[in-house]
Amino acid sequence: MLFIRASIASVLLAALAVTSAAATTTHKASTAGHSRSLHKKQKPAKKRLHGQQAIEPARVVEIQQALIREHYLTSEADGRWDATTIAAMQKLQADHGWQTKLMPDSRALKTLGLGPDYSNAINAKNSSFADPPPIGTIPAVQAQGFATAAGVNP
Repeated sequence: MLFIRASIASVLLAALAVTSAAATTTHKASTAGHSRSLHKKQKPAKKRLHGQQAIEPARVVEIQQALIREHYLTSEADGRWDATTIAAMQKLQADHGWQTKLMPDSRALKTLGLGPDYSNAINAKNSSFADPPPIGTIPAVQAQGFATAAGVNP
């Protein structure tokens, strides 16, 4: 009987040892590439500048002359984009209810007569186009091609 009790006790101790060994957790290294260590802070990327950063002196002279003509600027047109010129441009833009950033608004430039020049565009009013050459100067093959493309039989 003592033998049976000793056998049962050893079996129970073995079972207890197995379950406690299975219950303990072990820390394994992460396989997902993550770690608990602190990452080094990366330097912020340099801020990219967008848009026009400066105005060419020749263009500044044009703008200053137009501001003088429209009575927004009283100084001479010297080609420097200085505080006086900026203030005059901001006043013009504010008077029209437009933004007053440092760079001139496209609407302000058009108001000053400094917008793009479309006078030679195909659909411009009163545009001056050269007359077409006389029909006798066009090679016959080319004239026939024009007529065929237009669906006209000469």
